[in-house]
Amino acid sequence: MSTRVAAEAARRRTFAIISHPDAGKTTLTEKLLLYGGAIELAGAVRARSGGAHARSDWMEIERQRGISVTSAALRFEHRGYVLNLLDTPGHRDFSEDTYRVLTATDTAIMVIDAAKGLEPQTLKLFQVCRTRGTPVITFINKLDRPGRDPLELLDEIEKEIGLRPTPVTWPVLDNGRFLGVVDRRDMRFIPYARPIRGEGAEEITPVPLADADLSPDIRRRLTDELDLLDGVGTDHDHDEFVAGHTTPTFFGSALGNCGVRQLLEAVEEIGLPPAAWTTLDGDSLPLVAPFCGFVFKVQANTDPRHRDRLAYLRIVSGRFERGLSVLHERTGRIIALRHAHQPFGQERLPIDEAFPGDVVGLVNASGIRPGDVLCDGAPVRLAPMPRFAPELFAVARVRDTSRYKQFRRGLDQLDEEGVVQILRHPDRGDQAPILAAVGSMQLEVALARLEGEFGAPTEIDPPRQFVVRETDAAGVEALKGSGVEVLVRRTGEMVALFRSEYQLEVTQRDRPQVHLERLLAG
Repeated sequence: MSTRVAAEAARRRTFAIISHPDAGKTTLTEKLLLYGGAIELAGAVRARSGGAHARSDWMEIERQRGISVTSAALRFEHRGYVLNLLDTPGHRDFSEDTYRVLTATDTAIMVIDAAKGLEPQTLKLFQVCRTRGTPVITFINKLDRPGRDPLELLDEIEKEIGLRPTPVTWPVLDNGRFLGVVDRRDMRFIPYARPIRGEGAEEITPVPLADADLSPDIRRRLTDELDLLDGVGTDHDHDEFVAGHTTPTFFGSALGNCGVRQLLEAVEEIGLPPAAWTTLDGDSLPLVAPFCGFVFKVQANTDPRHRDRLAYLRIVSGRFERGLSVLHERTGRIIALRHAHQPFGQERLPIDEAFPGDVVGLVNASGIRPGDVLCDGAPVRLAPMPRFAPELFAVARVRDTSRYKQFRRGLDQLDEEGVVQILRHPDRGDQAPILAAVGSMQLEVALARLEGEFGAPTEIDPPRQFVVRETDAAGVEALKGSGVEVLVRRTGEMVALFRSEYQLEVTQRDRPQVHLERLLAG
């Protein structure tokens, strides 16, 4: 069995796509699925009225706004590889959800808009990848629109994030007009054809660069650029990539179907397979150890008709099989994993077995929350999943008291999923729960879901901004009379709210004995 587990794990590629909003992440996700044979029609995010929507964007607010605000797991097979694509929210307000997803990946694709270069959210998410040691493949997108000089973009990547780009493909431009890309590995030219209005773009078969229909001036300029890349040593080095020193870089247009297939095949050939996981004690958990996995996300109502709840489990070691009885490490309970599915956006497919690197959806697994570890046999402790520091705080109230039960159930569900953090004042209790969020759009999503999914008419006060630190029971006593408000999470942790950095500094100076722990910045 251990031989089969190792062989199956070697076929897996579990990766996420990170980017700033509007860099084309969701469109790229759809095209990767299209080329992987997982779907037959890709819908760009801002589709025409009545047209296709992105398969990974299933929530109503995502369809209305043309943004991704939830994570989705999408599994498909291509060329003998099993690909687990974890789509992430691009919006800054959902950094915490994205961070959780990145804990479950082995490789990340960083999407950059060719006109804008590196943007704040891209930089923030890259730092998460760097902290976790996740290697990054770069895709510079939207070459079919006016953009910056490719060499300038490469220079910016190296200066801003310290990764040396190693271009695998290179764009062919004619005074800013995108003609296609050259694959430097085999010197084949992948032409770009501008989509006809109202029709989808078609991928054109690559041709040897020597046979490409390029003018002498374009060919001469392209030769100079390729010679320059060769001269400065920009070829891909796998060891340097794994060590986090370089980023294989691809150019193209996701919307125009140019350069996407080369990126997909690079994930298979360059992306990392699952490896042994490090436990909280610093030990190594080999792939062939008994079954173990951790929950990185919980999502309710992916199918509103069934009012269900789905826990996303990343398998770390061993073989998963339907009906397996496992230990819930946090509670010590034994639970049977009977209702397991292979998630694909909003859809679900039955799954009987899975291996390291795979993501399994556990349906209606009560009491499971992000960060929980499930294992077969002796308990395994993995590193806890840190919480982000919220910045906005707003009191929520139900407008129809007859719907209070639905209101409470909705708040508990949103808190478990991590959509927002639900805090309670020790005196006010459940009558005036406080929603804590990294950004305002989290509050909008919470309101939309409370009303749309749980049928609880809700009003949310204008949010206030605070500086947050985690404290303990002794800290609560010491902060009494200081003007610092202390709130309690559902899980019992206490957080102190400071009106400003100055108030925090004064408190730390006057009450040095108070435990005030910084949370991960959003």
